[in-house]
Formats: sequence, structure tokens, C-alpha cells
Amino acid sequence: MKIFLIAGARPNFMKIAPIARAFDRHADLDYKVVHTGQHYDRNMSDIFFEELGIRKPDYHLGAGGGSHAQQTAKIMTGFEEICLSDRPDLVMVVGDVNSTLACSIVSKKMNIMVAHVEAGLRSFDLGMPEEINRMVTDAISDLFFVTEEQGLANLLKEGKENSTIHFVGHVMIDNLFYQRSKLEAMDSTVFPTNPFKQDHPEYGVVTLHRPSNVDNPASLESILTTLSTVSETLPLIFPIHPRTRKNMERFGIKPSENIRLIDPLSYMEFLNLWKDAKVVLTDSGGLQEETTALGIPCLTIRENTERPITVTKGTNELMGTSREKILDSFDRIISNNWKTGQRPQFWDGNAADRIADIIRNHNDR
Repeated sequence: MKIFLIAGARPNFMKIAPIARAFDRHADLDYKVVHTGQHYDRNMSDIFFEELGIRKPDYHLGAGGGSHAQQTAKIMTGFEEICLSDRPDLVMVVGDVNSTLACSIVSKKMNIMVAHVEAGLRSFDLGMPEEINRMVTDAISDLFFVTEEQGLANLLKEGKENSTIHFVGHVMIDNLFYQRSKLEAMDSTVFPTNPFKQDHPEYGVVTLHRPSNVDNPASLESILTTLSTVSETLPLIFPIHPRTRKNMERFGIKPSENIRLIDPLSYMEFLNLWKDAKVVLTDSGGLQEETTALGIPCLTIRENTERPITVTKGTNELMGTSREKILDSFDRIISNNWKTGQRPQFWDGNAADRIADIIRNHNDR
């Protein structure tokens, strides 16, 4: 079976890495890595292939930036060309970025089987571009690999056949455990953020990138004002997304000096930073899950989440953008009055192996 494994944006690289490693253990799974180029800055792309041990992409579409429509169109036309010249039996997409949507549509129109890893997640917020990507991808996929029970329930409610849905766990957590073991075996003092950690025995980590939070000047200023208040008690370090930095400069917003702004980090350095944090304040979907897996308190600056298990079982809570909720929850964390949480079912580091076994069994039919 020839498989195209699709990645294009920073979250994708962490998800395909364990799948690639699992496929490497089976000679009957012939796969090629397709990098769409949705993220093209070195700190958001190339360095991840090096750190995660993913082989150099077999194809690089070089899609680059642009509006959602422009980027999606460039990925679709580029991906169609390689499918015509080197047709796969299966296209495996991960997550919910534009690359996921674009390659799914092209594949389905060419009658190529589509498998979606991290299927069934729903925020029910159509203002999120990722929600549209998830819904459309799941509407046309053939195989669904699910990370949590709610994803399974969502897909069944949407009329998917039970035989096509597989509750396997989460490849992002596979990668987290794998990279953490590598981190433990290396000298982490080489990281430029190490002096910050040494100077601050307790600190918090911030990430913000969602349009609803960072594209509106009033919203962005309100969030940063609240974070500045938090930083009066606990120093914060903020690896800032290019989009967020650009908007802060455009809107003339300057956070407190207690918030250390730094460039985006490689996966390993970022893991080394947040795994020891007192709290993570974020609007990222992936960090909600990773902090749950390691038991780190997480305040999610969103009104909703497509990963409800991180709230019901994990260490995550939804804040919206409410100053009162953020400060109240922060006070409970500082007072060591935060919920312990537990690791969800199948978040055990073996999800990619389950996926590989299912693909092999499907191919034998």
C-alpha cells in the first residue's frame, strides 16, 4: 500500500512523526511525506523535521502564505499534480489546518481513499476556520482515527459507519512522550531559554495565535492587560507567533515588562520550557492536550474547545477572555488549589502503532 502522509503547519509535524516511525516498522507500508509548505518559516517548519526525526519530505508543495482561499487553492493544485504523477492508494491527513482540508478534497475527487487522524473533534463554533476544516474533512473521509470518546460520539451522530471509526488515542501524545525521553537524555542547558528558567524557579508560559484573540485590537489589548496583571505575581514567557507580534506592533500594544517576549521555539526547546511551568495560558488546541498528559495547569483563553476531555478529565479549564475568570483561576493555581486531572484513555504513547495495525488489516481485506 502506497500512502501519502500530509503535513503543512507546525501542529501537523508533531502528529505525523510517530505515524512515520510506526510505518517504518512495517515493510508493507510504503509511505511518502508531503509537506505542503503552509508554514514556511524555519522556526515554524524545517527545524521540526530535524528535531522530530522525520525524514526529508518526498514532496514539498511550497504553498506559502496568503488568504485562506489562496493558500488552500495553491495546496490543492500542487497536490493534484503529484497525485496524477505518483498516485497513492491512501492519503492520510492529520488535524484541522488548511492542508488537511485541501488534500482531502483533492484526494476524494480523484477517488483516492482518505484517512483522517484526530477525527470527530468539534467546537461547534463556525467562526473558527479550523472547525470548518474539520467538518468538511470528516464529511468526505473514509477512515476515522479518534483521540477521545466525544469524537467517536460526534461521528456516529453525523451518520458515519461504526466500522470506519477507530478509537486509537492521540499521536500528539505519542510524540510528546517520545520527545520527552529524548529531552531527558540530553543537556537542556544548551537552550537559550535556560537562563530564564534558572532565574525564575516558578513561571508561566503564554501562547496566543487565534484570529478571534489577536486580530481584534480591543480583544488583544484586554488579554494582554490581564496577562500583565498575572505577571505581577508570576513572571511569564511568551514565544510569540508571527501573526500576534505583527498585530501587537500594528495596534501599538505593549505588554508588561514582566512578560518576556521571545521568537517561536523549536519543539524540544518549547517542551523544555512548558513542562516545568506553573501554568500555561493559551488558545492552542494541542497545548490543552499536552498539558493534560503531563498534568500541567492550563488556562485556555477561548469560549469553547473541540477537546472537551481536557476539561472533564484533564488539567484544563476554559476562560473565555474574562479577566475575572483568568485571575480567579490563576489564584487557585498559585495557591496549589488546582484539580489534579487524569490522563485520558489510550493516551499512552501507542496510538500510531494502533493506526499502523488498522491500516495493514484494512489493506489485507
